[in-house]
Amino acid sequence: QVQLVESGGGSVQAGDSLRLSCDVSGLPYKMYMYSVAWFRQSPGKEREFVAVIGRSSIVKNYADSVKGRFTISGDSTKSTVYLQMNNLKPEDTALYYCAARYSRTASPPKVAGEYDFWGQGTQVTVSS
Repeated sequence: QVQLVESGGGSVQAGDSLRLSCDVSGLPYKMYMYSVAWFRQSPGKEREFVAVIGRSSIVKNYADSVKGRFTISGDSTKSTVYLQMNNLKPEDTALYYCAARYSRTASPPKVAGEYDFWGQGTQVTVSS
């Protein structure tokens, strides 16, 4: 049974930092074969792409809104993917989800519908 469990969310002030973790277990294949992405969703808005780390950690992509502030990384020994978020802004407030999909290529998708496995989310609230 595939499980993705997010943690690390919280309530912070603008300019603060948080590190989110996504612990992955039960994947049918080795974790390096998967793309793992972070998405976020605010009330009344659609789920939006934040960042992704591709197969074998070759490719990392970010939404324009978080470039230079967020960093995605992976630890295959722990089957964990991290999202380091610096200089947080009120508009970063959302429920953050991690998602995974088996990838045959190094190019990871940025569309939520392309992902097969999802976590339950962790809330990030940034106040001004």
